[in-house]
Amino acid sequence: MSEITQDSVFSIQNPLDFEEMALRVFQYQVEQNPVYHSFVKHLGIDSKLVDSLQDIPFLPIEFFKTQEVVSGKKESTQQIFSSSGTTGMQQSLHYVTDISWYEASFNNAFQLFYGDIKDYTVLALLPSYLERDGSSLIYMCEHLIQQSESNLSGFYLNEFEKIKTIIEENDGTKKILLIGVTYALLDFAEQFPFHANHCIIMETGGMKGRRKEMLREEVHSILTKAFHVPAIHSEYGMTELLSQAYSTGKGIFRTPPWMKVLIRETHDPFSYQGFERTGGINIIDLANINSCSFIATQDLGKLYADERFEVLGRFDHADVRGCNLLVQ
Repeated sequence: MSEITQDSVFSIQNPLDFEEMALRVFQYQVEQNPVYHSFVKHLGIDSKLVDSLQDIPFLPIEFFKTQEVVSGKKESTQQIFSSSGTTGMQQSLHYVTDISWYEASFNNAFQLFYGDIKDYTVLALLPSYLERDGSSLIYMCEHLIQQSESNLSGFYLNEFEKIKTIIEENDGTKKILLIGVTYALLDFAEQFPFHANHCIIMETGGMKGRRKEMLREEVHSILTKAFHVPAIHSEYGMTELLSQAYSTGKGIFRTPPWMKVLIRETHDPFSYQGFERTGGINIIDLANINSCSFIATQDLGKLYADERFEVLGRFDHADVRGCNLLVQ
């Protein structure tokens, strides 16, 4: 099998290219990932007979809590990302053996959905993420802040008044992206409601035990009214993946071309739902080449015919991780 390169993954243009690459990645990971190999073997699946996306087995995301899910040599690990969680909750660990794949993924995705990062001032309101080590979201934001080349870009913790001043005094030379954990954005909205003109406000989800869980619609309604913006953007990613999907409003997400969502039946993980029917979210993330690209999440959602998707909550028995979800 020829080498799978970043150029070949991040240049995917159509569904046929995607499926061809996904099947190549599947064969590679079955061979090179001991955890995934054992999982596929336990299911009694002959990997050589898998010839469509629907036939690929998806690794339950819980494996990242108890196993080292690595394709290739774990000894070359460059970064370990860990999930957030309440005290006593077991963390997921993602061993990243080539961090350049993550950097290429979030840089390409941001360019695709929002344009040149140098056109932005990035204000990160992520207090709970900054209070711990191993956050993949902090890693991404840190790099976007640096690449924005704005002396106003940075992490602002709970400096609401300072953020308000930066947004109000923006002269339009750069667009402003305010990316924040949901509870912090709600705190900001309560304490300093104002006209955040020409500002993209993006929530990453999560109450972190600071507030009661709320419907996404309710959160977005509060934020749009407080900041007088037409819509609230959202980011959907997780510790176990190396790609993100983005929503420009109403919690309807789009994936970059190297990422795909399938919706599985809630009671049969090997069957798939039709469009606009609720089920478990399966994610193919081809940037996750050195871990596992085929993840069965504990999130519930539905898929639309144009491949946009919606996140509706999580399975009742799943840990309430709050990394980037709201219950709906």
